[in-house]
Amino acid sequence: MKAVALTHYLPIENPQAFIDVELPKPVVSGRDLLVSVKAVSVNPVDTKVRAPKEQIEEIPRVLGWDASGVVDAVGPDCTLFKPGDEVYYAGDITRSGSNAEFQLVDERIVGFKPETLGFAEAAALPLTTITAYEAFFDRLGIDKHGADKGKSVLIIGAGGGVGSIGIQLAKAAGLKIIATASRPETTSWVTELGADHVINHREPMVEQVRELGFQHVDYIAIFNDMRHWETAVELIRPQGGIVSIDNTDSPMPMAGMKMKSASLHWEFMFARAMHQTTDMIEQHKLLTEIAKEIDAGRIRTTLNQVIAPINAENMREAHRLVETGKAKGKIVVERF
Repeated sequence: MKAVALTHYLPIENPQAFIDVELPKPVVSGRDLLVSVKAVSVNPVDTKVRAPKEQIEEIPRVLGWDASGVVDAVGPDCTLFKPGDEVYYAGDITRSGSNAEFQLVDERIVGFKPETLGFAEAAALPLTTITAYEAFFDRLGIDKHGADKGKSVLIIGAGGGVGSIGIQLAKAAGLKIIATASRPETTSWVTELGADHVINHREPMVEQVRELGFQHVDYIAIFNDMRHWETAVELIRPQGGIVSIDNTDSPMPMAGMKMKSASLHWEFMFARAMHQTTDMIEQHKLLTEIAKEIDAGRIRTTLNQVIAPINAENMREAHRLVETGKAKGKIVVERF
């Protein structure tokens, strides 16, 4: 099968950062699906895993953790899918990725693709949807059915992939959304997706939030990086909750959190698959649930740009665009 892989971890400008290779077609077992991959999207996790380092891969390594495609074969223990089903999923960071013609993925972390979306539109959604969904509903405990209607959420880094779907999920749950964006195009994007207010995260945010009439906010989602930590601590209401998706080695003073009895949550959407948790199937359920919401017209894809076909040159370009930090929505590479 065709695949886009790497053997060396190189700057994306290097023509060898990705290479086109031929690999054996995988064979199913257990609860694995073999998926014929039709489209993949690129996330910051892809660029972080590919970041330059001295490590060398003797066997070409395939990245990619966001895909849509068609089930080609099912393992003997599968009960959820059959060959021919159209699916979308984010996969497992500990296994070979989706930048290949065929990929093995555990059926418990796969959803039925939205019927109203093409493969590129669907591939833009899984990783960011799982991340935002788990961040709000599993980590912060927000009621997705509207019991927390009217409460406020500050989404820092709202114009990116996670923020773009996060705005829509928060809106559907009835929250008042303060989104951050720093450029005119991302300001327009987050407003179009449903943000009630937009502030600039490159300017002092405490003053901007309070000028909107909020002394504190009920929830804060840090969907870019932790340089905004002290701002978040200042703005979170007593007994409120902050969730972050970012790794950090920076200092995180906790005195303000303690004085407010506020909570901090980490969201890592690969945790369930990586640790084979007993509730892995929750990702199948949530992806299938979101597909129904999309087909009903209540949530939209966050696709912004499509590049074709899937090859090393185009994968380098997709990674380059994500590394600029200026992409809005999602970038997808489709068709081998």
